[in-house]
Amino acid sequence: MRREPTAPEKRLWAHLSRSQLGGFKFRRQAVVGHYIADFLCPATGLIVEVDGDTHADTDRDNRRDAALAELGFKVVHIANTDVMRNIEGVLAHLLGTLQAMPARRTPHPNPSPEGEGLEGL
Repeated sequence: MRREPTAPEKRLWAHLSRSQLGGFKFRRQAVVGHYIADFLCPATGLIVEVDGDTHADTDRDNRRDAALAELGFKVVHIANTDVMRNIEGVLAHLLGTLQAMPARRTPHPNPSPEGEGLEGL
């Protein structure tokens, strides 16, 4: 998938990459638990899934969304047709969702050794 994104994924990524949407950083094809998210905003935990006509297994999607919610993520599904016909509406919806979400508190990936940087506090 990383090498062959769909046209709607390419179009949405053109607006999400380089922190263009409200300064929120996104990753494409991000591994989250046992799943691969189309787009992930690590700062808020928002996962954006771009769904096409072949995405008809709602039971499977609901189970996946519930599993991701248990891990602390919120999933938003966007239809291919919305991305292609109403990109401004999609971006407004995503920005509003992002701004309403609290920032995630995650440990720093490279924590400092114990006590380092604490002198003088």
